[in-house]
Amino acid sequence: MSYSFEYIDIILLAMIAGFIFLRLRGILGKRSGFDGKPTAQFDKILKEAVVKKLPKENQVFDDEAQKEFLKGAKIAYETIITDFSDNDNKLTTSKPLLNNEIYNQFNEALKERSERGHYAEITFIGINSAVIKEHKKLDKILNVTVDFIAEVITCIKDKEKKIISGDPEKIKKIYDTWVFSRDTTSVNPNWQLVNTLT
Repeated sequence: MSYSFEYIDIILLAMIAGFIFLRLRGILGKRSGFDGKPTAQFDKILKEAVVKKLPKENQVFDDEAQKEFLKGAKIAYETIITDFSDNDNKLTTSKPLLNNEIYNQFNEALKERSERGHYAEITFIGINSAVIKEHKKLDKILNVTVDFIAEVITCIKDKEKKIISGDPEKIKKIYDTWVFSRDTTSVNPNWQLVNTLT
């Protein structure tokens, strides 16, 4: 007799648990994962979150940002110098680092060199120093002027491999002042060379 009471208790408990489960499911609903496109409101919240992660206007070029910028500027400088010395008469590697005006100027110089039948031999030794001369923010555009001192071995030769200028065995120190620019409101972190003041 006691066994039948035990079975009845188990059945009653199972029924109560089932009832609670069904009630919770009815209230909370069933969810098996994201099954739709994000709403416009969600997109707006996401964009606002990205913007909030960007530096504040007065922090856009603080000491830490300047250190990071100079690391990239040195790489860009070497990339552009080396690319300009390649004798395929095309700027390939450095193209994303140049704005349209500078890209066209450099391409024109390469074209003139090719038409004269000259080619360059440049060995990049290294950068002695890269110092930020000034930085100015005009509306949303930040311009940074950098003084570079670098060492290269360079010479220009003609078709007969006769040296026109430079010395293939002498290290030359070069001094360049370049201006880089970036839209501070853009999520794109890349800078571009916009002017050379050599």
